[in-house]
Amino acid sequence: MYNFRLNFSSMAHIEPFRALRYDPTRVSIPKVVTQPYDKITPEMQDGYYAASPHNLVRVILGKEHVSDHTGENRYTRAAAFFRDWRRQGIFLQDAQPLLYLYVQRFTVPGGTAELERRGIIALGRIEDYSAGVIFRHEQTLARPKADRLELLRATRAHFGQLFMLYSDPAAEIDGLLAPVGNPDLKPPALETPDLEGNDEYGVSHRVWKISDPGLINLVKSKMRDKKLVIADGHHRYETALNYRNERRAAAGNPSRSPEAPAAPYELVMMTLVNMDSPGMVILPTHRVVHGLPSFSAAVFREGASAYFSVDEVDASVDAARAKVLLREAGRTGTALLAVTADRVFLLDRAKLVSSEIFAGWSLRQQALDVVQLHKLLLEGVLKISEEAVREQKNVRYIRDIGEAMAQVRYGAANVAFLMNPARMAQVRDIAFAGEVLPQKSTDFYPKLLTGLTVYALE
Repeated sequence: MYNFRLNFSSMAHIEPFRALRYDPTRVSIPKVVTQPYDKITPEMQDGYYAASPHNLVRVILGKEHVSDHTGENRYTRAAAFFRDWRRQGIFLQDAQPLLYLYVQRFTVPGGTAELERRGIIALGRIEDYSAGVIFRHEQTLARPKADRLELLRATRAHFGQLFMLYSDPAAEIDGLLAPVGNPDLKPPALETPDLEGNDEYGVSHRVWKISDPGLINLVKSKMRDKKLVIADGHHRYETALNYRNERRAAAGNPSRSPEAPAAPYELVMMTLVNMDSPGMVILPTHRVVHGLPSFSAAVFREGASAYFSVDEVDASVDAARAKVLLREAGRTGTALLAVTADRVFLLDRAKLVSSEIFAGWSLRQQALDVVQLHKLLLEGVLKISEEAVREQKNVRYIRDIGEAMAQVRYGAANVAFLMNPARMAQVRDIAFAGEVLPQKSTDFYPKLLTGLTVYALE
């Protein structure tokens, strides 16, 4: 099906591909695509099941049955659904290799201004991190990677694009596709999106096919000097890497020659986005601590005072005011709000602490609010071990600041820690330095929908 050739120099290598796409004459696109698998709650899963018998949740995150066993489980059902939908024409494959322009229009939760983010859907060559082409910024866990690997083995397809960032301050690549969305410059070939729809958060998603060979080659050449940072999809990227290595070993080729044709498993589906564009938005992921049998707000305040200046604020503060307090206090450094059942503390103006506390963490990492929170407060004051945090034994991760506060005030948690978001420059510098942030340190908004394009390896 594919006959790409690998180039092993240290550069980003992308290729057009013949995507499988839902036939819009057979299904309603908004009813069959989903948020990324790790953002799907049980309630969302139920909603997707009800939306359409062809909703992709049956493939990417199917329900488990009490009778599941090795020969019949959600992975084998996923493969059967995917096989049947291809055979029935629910998915159609584009006739020629293409790139795809993906445009999202959205407002930030709680905001009013409409923003636009553009990406290019393509296949990207899978690289070991040591090659210095693709960089991670977060740690990964074994369990999600094992789950995604079972799904990839069963279906032999990638259903969601990895969210990859490249730096292009002059917006040269975006400029190649600037006419899209501009009524004065819009060329006929790009007038009507090939796919469009709004998701459950009100985000507009539109996809255009890019078929012009000259434009495809120009985009490929502009990408050749780029380094890529994984924004979302760390577990799926490392799953693709592990699967590539499995397939190489099975084929008797533990490494690839630069002249060898690239097997389909050497590539993975990506959406490439300019990290310097104004449409890049990172939201904070707040931490909600629960299950501590002897938590005391007074004892916490005393412990936190060893690391920060601690000021008590109005206990009835709402989400909007909390955001303002954080933003203003964060202009000069780390700022956190600790919300308990009946008290609220502003923690800022970090104090000098023993270097042993941050052993193994660079100054770049130590400057992050989330690292200060984890090392000084979760581990230092509350005595929640790093292992317990990784396994989410006492910590929940909540995007919505109001929800995080409500869980504490309604008695479902001990304390909520509210944060400002990490800045794009911090994420970039840490990733390019080969360092990582704690898990769920960034929440890139909005997410890329799963199912707009599918890359079948066979």
